[in-house]
Amino acid sequence: MDELFGVVNVPTWIWIDEDGMIVRPPEPAWPGKAMYRELLKGTSLDDLDPYLKETLEETRKFRPQMDLYPVALRDWATNGAESRYALTPEHVVGRSSARSPEVARAAAHFEIGQHLIRIGKPDDAVPHFREAHRLQPENWTYKRQAWSMAHPLQGPTDYYEGHWVKDVREIGYENYYPSFEP
Repeated sequence: MDELFGVVNVPTWIWIDEDGMIVRPPEPAWPGKAMYRELLKGTSLDDLDPYLKETLEETRKFRPQMDLYPVALRDWATNGAESRYALTPEHVVGRSSARSPEVARAAAHFEIGQHLIRIGKPDDAVPHFREAHRLQPENWTYKRQAWSMAHPLQGPTDYYEGHWVKDVREIGYENYYPSFEP
């Protein structure tokens, strides 16, 4: 998804019509309730792993537009190209971003890292993941994938300078997901 469409975080949705045309480029999207909140309902934070507790404390600050996105998606499913949420090709291009040489190199390093993981050389993958992070620091997919391989909760390790809680706190939770722009 990153290579084809430039996805840098999840959840991300892309609207593609029946003719294969992109109607909305990659953007944060939520289909409904945050599942982690449902899964942990009634669980005391004091009973959780300390890092998971910190992670949940950060995620509770997020105020995604969970109600707006399903309305927009339903409107598009009902009205197609006439939906007020369907973008013109010019708007799609305007909201899309070109792949700079740095971003292309980040993608290459990330793919090399993935390959090294698949062939059983995780330690050799680390420098490639680090370079992908350096070249495209806003790509949360690259970060989260590498962090997950080193720590199941994307927590601190000796492999990477950052981790999920640290990096989210550095940019501010309000900057983790851009707002949905109808």
